[in-house]
Amino acid sequence: MILDGIRVLDFTQYLAGPTVTRLMAEMGADIIKVERGPAGDPSRGLPAIKDGRSGYFVQQNLGKRSLCLDMDSAETDAIVRDLVRHVDVVVENFGPGVMDKRGWDFESLKAINPKLVMASISAFGRNSPLSHKTGFDWIAQAFAGVMAVTGPRGGSPHPVGMGMADVNAGVHAFSSIGYALFNRERTGRGQWMDISMIDCLFHMHEINLQVNQLTDGAFQPGPVGNHHQLLCPCGVYKGPEGHIALLIVQPQWKNMCKAMERPDLAEDPRFAESPERAANQDVLIPMIEEWMASFPSDAAVLERLEACRVPCGPVVNPADAVHHPYFVERGALREADDPILGKLMLPGFPLRFSDQQAYPARVAPLLGEHNAAVLGEVAGYDAARIAALASEGVLFSGDR
Repeated sequence: MILDGIRVLDFTQYLAGPTVTRLMAEMGADIIKVERGPAGDPSRGLPAIKDGRSGYFVQQNLGKRSLCLDMDSAETDAIVRDLVRHVDVVVENFGPGVMDKRGWDFESLKAINPKLVMASISAFGRNSPLSHKTGFDWIAQAFAGVMAVTGPRGGSPHPVGMGMADVNAGVHAFSSIGYALFNRERTGRGQWMDISMIDCLFHMHEINLQVNQLTDGAFQPGPVGNHHQLLCPCGVYKGPEGHIALLIVQPQWKNMCKAMERPDLAEDPRFAESPERAANQDVLIPMIEEWMASFPSDAAVLERLEACRVPCGPVVNPADAVHHPYFVERGALREADDPILGKLMLPGFPLRFSDQQAYPARVAPLLGEHNAAVLGEVAGYDAARIAALASEGVLFSGDR
């Protein structure tokens, strides 16, 4: 496994931070998930819950070890510092000031372990004029301009229906940790990464800033709706049964005309070039949907489009993806066999490495399941000391 031997002290909760350490766990890192007692990661209480177990928590915490501590105990500070000496990476996504208040900020931890790599994930960034603000996914979507360009054209802003800001920031933090570890190999020095959910989302605006400037404000970003303002065909079209997405730029336009058996459209001045197609999309879109309606099924439309090398795809409901051959055969799904929930189909590991073919079965931890193992193996505590910490209420555990 690529990250065999890399040990991570994971202070994360909910989604953005756990995304980082779930990816690292899949690559073989030893993830020590530090949870706040008595209840642990708040995502253990997020819906849907069955038999006291949250599927949300299970999905985001596969392959991690749980160490559950009384965060108000002086003993906990000593435990954390003992563990920091023996880890490569620290990841946290606490609220503003939490790590600094405890003396677990990067400068303090670096004094214990100079080779430490640390990533902090927050909505507004740690070093920013808005670092004092708390924020979750939809707050970041709003502030980063994602909601402003999502929803029905001419309508009100809409959120994206998934944890886009959290997961996106988590993947960016994951990549930054990899490069920091690479740099450590060359220099021997660790470093700190300040990852903002808003920065990561804002970076995804591929046209909304520069086109506005280059058109002297004529192009105003707004809710896109089902079809792109500047490209056509580029949008979601009603098929015979469901919906089909198309994204056709100039080199593929003749292919689309061939698929429709309408070579005349390629020469029609209303549609010959991309700007004209965008300007006349109110005419072109109904023509395409009328053509699609002439087929017996969405599959037949897609078969014709693919034969002519037209970029296209069905609009797939995620609940249906668990049965789709692409997701199954590609390994985009993985089966988790949870001790409480049983078998669950979950999104799989998205990266493919030629040197890592196997992804062993992973299980999300029970609360404090690995208290003794982590403190014994990593911090070197003996059984008597671990038992004393448990009896003093410094350690917590539970079957849910």
